This record gives sequence, structure tokens and C-alpha cells, in this order.
Amino acid sequence: MAKKWYVYILECQDGSFYTGVTNDIDSRMNVHATGKGSKYVCKKGFKKLVRAKQCKDKSTACKCEYAIKQLPRKKKLSWFD
Repeated sequence: MAKKWYVYILECQDGSFYTGVTNDIDSRMNVHATGKGSKYVCKKGFKKLVRAKQCKDKSTACKCEYAIKQLPRKKKLSWFD
């Protein structure tokens, strides 16, 4: 069975967003919460997972991540609707 891949946005303690990809949402959020997920989230502090969407494979998830990162902040969350 193929792994499920996700693109996600989390909110940091300062209100900024971080976009990433993972094949295990729960595990990845736990890693972010302990300050070991990424340099950005470690520096800014993890607050909560805001949105996540399943993608068909890792390549698609990475392309979605890139597309979301190109959007202005106001449009990032609406990408998931």
C-alpha cells in the first residue's frame, strides 16, 4: 500500500504560517511541537495545525506546497477550500 502524503499549514506562536509536506500528520506535528521539525518553526514556536490536505503522492504534495508558498498570506488558507 502506498504512503499517503499531505500538504499542511501550521500556525506559529507569532501568527506566521509554515507550509510543509509529510506522510504522517500526527507524527510531524509532534516533531514540530518539540522544536525539531524545521528551523523556522523551531525559531517561531509551534502553535497549531491549521489545514491539511491529502495528495495522491509525494510529488503532488511538493507541487502543492510550492503553489501555496507563492500565494499571499490572505489566500493561503483558501487554497484548501
